Amino acid sequence: MSTVDSILQIKNLKTHFPVKSGVFNRVVGQVRAVDGIDLNVHRGEVLGLVGESGCGKTTLGKSILQLVQPTSGSVHYRSASDSLESSAESGVPVDFIDLCALTTRELMPYRQKLQIVFQDPHSSLNPAFTIFGSLEDPLRQCGISTRAERRKRVGDLLEAVNLRREYMDRYPTEFSGGQRQRIGIARALSVNPELIVCDEAVSALDVSIQAQVLQLLKDLRRERNLTYLFITHDLSVSEYICDRVAVMYLGKIVELGDAETLYRNPQHPYTRALLSAIPVADLKRKTRRIVLKGDVPSPVNPPSGCTFHPRCPEAVERCKTEAPSLRTNVQNRHPHSVACHLIDCSALQSESKLPRNN
Repeated sequence: MSTVDSILQIKNLKTHFPVKSGVFNRVVGQVRAVDGIDLNVHRGEVLGLVGESGCGKTTLGKSILQLVQPTSGSVHYRSASDSLESSAESGVPVDFIDLCALTTRELMPYRQKLQIVFQDPHSSLNPAFTIFGSLEDPLRQCGISTRAERRKRVGDLLEAVNLRREYMDRYPTEFSGGQRQRIGIARALSVNPELIVCDEAVSALDVSIQAQVLQLLKDLRRERNLTYLFITHDLSVSEYICDRVAVMYLGKIVELGDAETLYRNPQHPYTRALLSAIPVADLKRKTRRIVLKGDVPSPVNPPSGCTFHPRCPEAVERCKTEAPSLRTNVQNRHPHSVACHLIDCSALQSESKLPRNN
């Protein structure tokens, strides 16, 4: 999509954590949690971020929100209220603000527009505070000074997530996991955000409660024109709620495309392996499981070339020495990007060139 449709433009984002050792606590290496991400988030969409545990999904989400300070790169954000003026020099419109270049004080106005729903609904709420106590502080920061007005706003938020107004005077220990996650969503909504990072927002919930929370997220998106960055390791969940899906492996995006196209015809061998692990009740649709050999390499010392090549069943000699770039086929109706030497992105066919396991 064009710049006009973007709420976020992420360019070459890297977040590395130092590894220290020895008596003098010297830096001996870097954990490359996020290692050069280029990504556009379109306004009003649900962009899924999937991959195995430890691939850098949560770190990317926190780096976008500046909860973790990126090592390098940029995160350009544009509010819906801003007008567009193109900049011929940088290619980025002048009204896009680089969040990475702002101080903590300068970031405060943007905290209201960019929110997060944390993974664990039990630890994300302070047990010493009532629900009203947990939700009123961001309202006070936004200038709602009277207690009566804050109570009305909290009651409205609870009703928006299908909870009763009187629950605001209860403590988190009095609620189930699903109810706590709804309260977490209400807290994210309290400052009228434009984008919400959902970090494994349903992974800790029972399947029946997952369905309720996912439907709630879809309803709120439609009613409030929200944009979601939906982080999950459950590909069946991302298929249900996401418009586009980005697949991450060892700090990099290896495939990005329209959700329907990606699930119907995955191009990268890592994506195909992930999709083969989704439980399927219909025996006619069931495919043979692709079991990847070995474990995920250490982000401290990633393999040379394509980082997936030690586990890839289709790797060739070129994969061991040359890192593939994320190339995009723009000829299709929905652009599809793949980082794989075995895929010709300039002429992606309706069927992958990689042999399939039937």
